[in-house]
Amino acid sequence: MPTPYYLKATPLAARLNSLVGRLARYGVSFLGSAELTVVGRRSGDPQRIPVNPHTHEGAEYLVSARGHSQWVRNMRAAGGGELRLGRRTRSFLAEELPDGTHKAAVLRTYLSRWGWEVNQYFQGVTADSTDSELLAACPDHPVFRITGAEAGPA
Repeated sequence: MPTPYYLKATPLAARLNSLVGRLARYGVSFLGSAELTVVGRRSGDPQRIPVNPHTHEGAEYLVSARGHSQWVRNMRAAGGGELRLGRRTRSFLAEELPDGTHKAAVLRTYLSRWGWEVNQYFQGVTADSTDSELLAACPDHPVFRITGAEAGPA
């Protein structure tokens, strides 16, 4: 069985992610970014990472541009998490989308919105790629539909 796709962050990207996550924790968002907290599947400790929540046809999604990362594996185990921006947190349940045309459509609109930031992780696939190219990229980029999000104090 092939190793799932994952593009590890460079040291500079890891520092930038840390900064963006810290800013989101204090209420500063870059074009809609937020801080994701998900419980570690082995440690039980909260893992925090900046994400770009994405809305497609009225539903909200989290897309892993870098592939099958640790937060993805933790999300699969936990089944949900929290999104935070400043003092507002939203708890949610997460359902991973199967590979297929709906997931490809979500990836297309995600790349249309966030491609300037994430295209380098999609191995040449962009919002302008063909349907078959997007379908081929689906296994490398997990997508979770998030539901039951409720706002609350931090």
